[in-house]
Amino acid sequence: MNDSITYRKMTVADIDGVLKVEKEAFSLPWTRDAFLQEMTTNLHAYYVVAENSFGEIIGFCGMWLVMDECHITNVAVTEQARGNKIGEGLMREAIRVSKEHEVVLMTLEVRVSNTIAQNLYRKLDFKNGGIRKGYYTDNLEDALVMWVKYK
Repeated sequence: MNDSITYRKMTVADIDGVLKVEKEAFSLPWTRDAFLQEMTTNLHAYYVVAENSFGEIIGFCGMWLVMDECHITNVAVTEQARGNKIGEGLMREAIRVSKEHEVVLMTLEVRVSNTIAQNLYRKLDFKNGGIRKGYYTDNLEDALVMWVKYK
């Protein structure tokens, strides 16, 4: 499946496809307006999409590039495409873009219960940085802060 996946920068035209992934992946999905703001107003936002050979968006990764830091805002893959290293491909593309922008530090939050994502981030050299108590508003689950430093 990976052979037919394309990773590219998200555009406004991709919002509908990204919303489908977002709604499937998260209990509190972002709205169309939130993504539109990210794409048109937030000068720090950069999003990558994963597209299959049919041109369908099957995953995305959002990040904010601020000075020499990158904060991963969200990563999601459709349920059908999970287990095919799409999330890893999105993260590797985010790392590539970050290095292109001379990022020194990348950070993210992940649910303490999401060991699959944590294992992926560790594979990509992210380290545990701390806990944000009650971070997720849907169930007040704690977030594990993870980071990786370059250079």
